[in-house]
Amino acid sequence: MEDPMAEIRATFFQECEEQLAALEAGLIEMESGAAEAETVNAVFRAVHSMKGGAGIFSLDALVRFAHAFETALDKVRSGELAAIPAVVGVFLRAADVLADVVRAAQDGGSVDEARTAALVAELEHIKNPVGAPAAEPAATAALAPERGGGAWDIVFTPRWEMYAKANEAALLLRELGRLGTMQVALDTSRLPELHKLDPEEAYLTWRISLDADSDEASIRNVFEFVEDDCELRISRREPDGFAPGAVITGDNGFKFEFFAPMPLEQEEPTPVIEPVHQEAIPAGPKHAAVEVMAAKAESATAVSATIRVDLDRVDRMIDLVGELVINEAMLSQRVLEAGVARASGVAMALEELEHLTREIQDSVMAIRAQPVRSVFQRMPRLVREVAAQTGKQARLVTEGEGTEVDKTVIERIADPLTHMIRNAIDHGLETPEKREAAGKQAEGTVKLTALHRSGRIVLEVSDDGAGINRARVKQKAIENGVIAPDAQLSDDEIDNLIFLPGFSTAAKVSDISGRGVGMDVVRQSVQALGGRISISSRPGLGSTFTLSLPLTLAVLDGMVVSTRQHTLIIPLGAIVETLKPRAQDVFPLDRDTKLLALRGGYVPMVDVAASLGYCEEALEPEQGVALLVEGEGGVRAVLLVDAIHGQRQVVIKSLEANYRAVPGIAAATVMGDGRVALILDVDAVVRNARSESGRGEAAVMEAG
Repeated sequence: MEDPMAEIRATFFQECEEQLAALEAGLIEMESGAAEAETVNAVFRAVHSMKGGAGIFSLDALVRFAHAFETALDKVRSGELAAIPAVVGVFLRAADVLADVVRAAQDGGSVDEARTAALVAELEHIKNPVGAPAAEPAATAALAPERGGGAWDIVFTPRWEMYAKANEAALLLRELGRLGTMQVALDTSRLPELHKLDPEEAYLTWRISLDADSDEASIRNVFEFVEDDCELRISRREPDGFAPGAVITGDNGFKFEFFAPMPLEQEEPTPVIEPVHQEAIPAGPKHAAVEVMAAKAESATAVSATIRVDLDRVDRMIDLVGELVINEAMLSQRVLEAGVARASGVAMALEELEHLTREIQDSVMAIRAQPVRSVFQRMPRLVREVAAQTGKQARLVTEGEGTEVDKTVIERIADPLTHMIRNAIDHGLETPEKREAAGKQAEGTVKLTALHRSGRIVLEVSDDGAGINRARVKQKAIENGVIAPDAQLSDDEIDNLIFLPGFSTAAKVSDISGRGVGMDVVRQSVQALGGRISISSRPGLGSTFTLSLPLTLAVLDGMVVSTRQHTLIIPLGAIVETLKPRAQDVFPLDRDTKLLALRGGYVPMVDVAASLGYCEEALEPEQGVALLVEGEGGVRAVLLVDAIHGQRQVVIKSLEANYRAVPGIAAATVMGDGRVALILDVDAVVRNARSESGRGEAAVMEAG
């Protein structure tokens, strides 16, 4: 039989992932010194929300650890504990443990009790620093605090909205009990007869007598997250209290017996004490059932700004929209072949269909678009840990966290970025002593940047370290037999040696490096996404690794061209302009390379058909059409094709997954006539143009 709580449980763990991300982001902000009240409150709310939800599903281990965590956080929130780096460091480690406990609860796995207990001990220690009096055990301290504070009468009446948000009255009462000595009575006078009971309504009221060394604000803090969803009255009284078993008369004439709460470590709900005497059942809420449902619906509408949709459903929708784009292109092709006039009603309706299809495509893709912030937020933690392992000082600077990209791309760039940042600290940054000797600050900087450029997302990882030691890299390549001892390599070619499988310049194998499985994995991962990676390094000043990736792996705006009877798609974002070459503007550099004079510079020309192996004879420039394109690093080249047939949005189909990787080709698509067209890899073509003409390097760089 299917568990009716399974869906709710799954939603709870999804929310836990969001809360954990918010928790880490807030702690990192606190670590940087921005411990504003709202930041601390957000961190506290994240842990508190996880604890509250875990209580519903009886996840005792999660409740216990989250409680210890939020108690320590509450010390910071109340100003009793300063958010110094040592304290925030404990909180970050506790966040790691909390994430493990959540995953164990989700997967049904076991919790590392030793690690959890150690973090609980650390949390207890920072709550009671050296020199402060030792705290009493939790249960004893909660039930028997020092007197001398205030005596309070509290009336707590939850509304149905409080329960709808997965809050539990028993947990709130336990929290209140931690403030002092408390006696509680349950008022059931509003509880109707069974046949009149609305299962979604709330009828119970708790009357509480509290003797505590706390002010009213501290008491209200207990109900902070439910205060809008309950009726709460707090008033002072004489500090005599009510002994357990005392019977008093309430406002409505009913009598209530007070009792002491159970010890805090017990998880059973507070027992219900029925009224000693009940003369009549008061009328229920004055509003009718219809009004109740309408109010609830209105409230749900106001609160629910987002909905959760399974990712598989979104992927299915994107696939269907992709097929819609292909079928729309086929329909346009059929209408064109039928000779329908452009001004006819059919042609106009088809044009409207094309615009509508494009809007649907853009809207669907926007659903999957997410900011790279979720990936960037993981990196400060990585920088701190790797710096500690290597004995270096490093800080991370991020820019462009709001840059949006397809969710599929986001999920697959985390590992490459992790490798690159570890490499930047381990190999790029110097030790504090070496940095100071070189006139630099002891603390190195790693910068992570995201931006949109030419219809792609560009990620840059840069450092202000020593740069690539090209002599060391070349020597290591010679030792490994990768290059000949007398090989003449350019700086770029030496830099790119670090991407070779098994290549490492580390002096010894460590937990971070030395096995040669870092940067080659990065390149493979980036290429699998249809992207490219490039390096720029200056000795003594640092290195920059640039990743250029497609914004989405589903669709592409492209220019349809033909060359030697082959149809190709050139990504529109890479095209700067199109032009018709003139014979007087073309200058031969050698037998295979020609340059095009363009606005005071020279740009290498690439015959696309020849570069892809479609023919051996190169096309005369004045007989074709030229497309000025820009590759990674801003380097430009001119692609020479036979003709241009217009722009079209195409659906990307992986060529590597369905056939194999083809040099110079990024992917494939299905055209309107049903034929398969190849999508050109502009970066690869431009890079090949540079490598094939060493003498043209200066001209290329000047034009770029």
